[in-house]
Amino acid sequence: MELGEPSWWQDALVQLNQDELLGPIVKRYPEGGLSGKGNVFSTIIRAIVGQQISVLAADAVWGRLEAFVGRIDPDSISKKTPEELATCGLTRSKASYIHGLARDAERLLTFEWSESSDKEIHAHLTSFRGVGPWTSEMVCIFALLRPDVFSIGDIGLIKAVKILDKSVETNDQVVKTAERWAPYRTAACWFLWRMLDPVPVEY
Repeated sequence: MELGEPSWWQDALVQLNQDELLGPIVKRYPEGGLSGKGNVFSTIIRAIVGQQISVLAADAVWGRLEAFVGRIDPDSISKKTPEELATCGLTRSKASYIHGLARDAERLLTFEWSESSDKEIHAHLTSFRGVGPWTSEMVCIFALLRPDVFSIGDIGLIKAVKILDKSVETNDQVVKTAERWAPYRTAACWFLWRMLDPVPVEY
């Protein structure tokens, strides 16, 4: 599992810089970029925390969760009850999902990530309660550094594409527009999020 800048990042910048729609955004943010931390479990938990709430709200809940349990790992999470986890601002369902993932961490994490296709990874991750397509895609982007992931379930990405291309109205059209950034749609996502928020998105 890669750490730091993805091996494909510079190639992605070369391609995206030349794109009529996204090129100006890439040039606007020459510093920083996607950086892998190699921690699948933490990324899954942070993505679940962020499901269907704002980035600011998610950051606040994440901060309380870290303060409550310490290091975010299966051992520290499983030592708490779902009810205790919920006191950090999590909904009951999210607290239950997170606790369940910690208790089933061996099955979750013992997986051939690098040898598996994106489709196989999504099938594995979404077999766990609380992990839907969006959460799985965040893991593929932020933990596994897969180069060509685009999450149509992400409201921010939909909004950003519609800002860049005024002719886009439907989600199908968003997906079609995003095809122009293949095989580096993951990098495109990073810049699309960045154009909406001065603080880079991170899971």
